[in-house]
Amino acid sequence: MEIERKYLVTAPPKDYQSFPSHLIEQAYLCTEPVVRIRKEDQEYYLTYKSKGLLAREEYNLPLTEDAYRHLLKKADGIVLTKRRYLIPIPDTDLTVELDEFSGEYKGLFLAEVEFETMDMAENFIPPSWFGTDVTFSGEYQNSRLSLLKRH
Repeated sequence: MEIERKYLVTAPPKDYQSFPSHLIEQAYLCTEPVVRIRKEDQEYYLTYKSKGLLAREEYNLPLTEDAYRHLLKKADGIVLTKRRYLIPIPDTDLTVELDEFSGEYKGLFLAEVEFETMDMAENFIPPSWFGTDVTFSGEYQNSRLSLLKRH
């Protein structure tokens, strides 16, 4: 079970690029249910996600590079590209996954925080640099962004 909150970020911390990061490319074979392929650095995955906004089932399976490339040709919409920075939240065991998008969504920043329990997610107080909580709108789900073009 994946339990996460998502926030739009308009002013990331000045030092965000000093944190560990991963280069991510991902595309969607289906958006209902979500079937995603992802290249994260030099690793490849196929992911299934059930319906939901705050909490949903998620399963990851490893792919070979050849399988990823084959499936990429079958993807719907646009390929999303982003760099994900891993920023610890002081005095907690939580980590912010700050996504800085490139390509079609260059300039978009989204922050996600994953939780072990629903109670933790529901009582989370975000850092001051987080913007609007977009968890429940669905507007910024990556599967939805892949089908829209930014103007």
